Amino acid sequence: MANESTSSTLSELYTEIVAEAQFVINEKSIMKNLVKNYAISGGGKSVEVPIYAQVSAGAVSEASDLSNTAINPSSVTITASEVGIMTTLTDLARNSAPRNVAGDIGKLFGEAIAKKMDQDLLALFDGFSTAVGTDSSALTPATIFNASSTLRALGLPVDETYCVLHPKVAFDLKSGLTNTFAGLSTDLSNEALRSGFIGQIAGIKIFETGNMANTGTAGDFKGGMFHKDALGLAMMQDIKIETQRDASLRADEIVATAVYGVGELHDSYGVEVLADSSIL
Repeated sequence: MANESTSSTLSELYTEIVAEAQFVINEKSIMKNLVKNYAISGGGKSVEVPIYAQVSAGAVSEASDLSNTAINPSSVTITASEVGIMTTLTDLARNSAPRNVAGDIGKLFGEAIAKKMDQDLLALFDGFSTAVGTDSSALTPATIFNASSTLRALGLPVDETYCVLHPKVAFDLKSGLTNTFAGLSTDLSNEALRSGFIGQIAGIKIFETGNMANTGTAGDFKGGMFHKDALGLAMMQDIKIETQRDASLRADEIVATAVYGVGELHDSYGVEVLADSSIL
């Protein structure tokens, strides 16, 4: 029979797991820091985000009365749901482990929830109405500039705009920038060869993650370029660790959960980047 323990029962183990899990989820989730974050509080499991349409100013003659401009925002509701993971740690495994089992469990749990959060946010790229590129050819710098021009035409600040790609798709982009990895006399080419990262193209920061799902044939990964206001993450509960003692099993159940929701806020603020990796 399982009996719930207090944190003091596993005080050292519990503290290390929580600390490691919270650190990892903040470090491993790429998307969390690139989108608009909201907190769900005060009861309920959803948040209603107001969406304001752009307004225009006009020339005004001296001593002329201004006409009224109606501000009538729409809204997007983001509803949270729970994700979680559990493992059973036996006393024998904990006491005989040559490694810091608490830190290992915290790392694994943090990575698992961070990955799930990224996957949920990355899946929103498929909802963008505007798309550039094609899922039948490799990604080129021209496609990145195309997507950038679409968002810049809206007057969106480039320092708050990001591009996220799958590493297998980014391979072709790096290949084109470096003359098939032979090297070019450009800073961007040298940086891609030196560090393996692209950095920026057209002023847009480029990020890579393997958490994207293959959407069609092998190598088809839907990336995205977006302003941070395009997508939203609503947190109701950050990662939480709980333990429950099972005396007859001589073990402890360790459970990690998080409660959050994701949603598209401004459809025009995002562009789906289509490509087919040449190495898959």
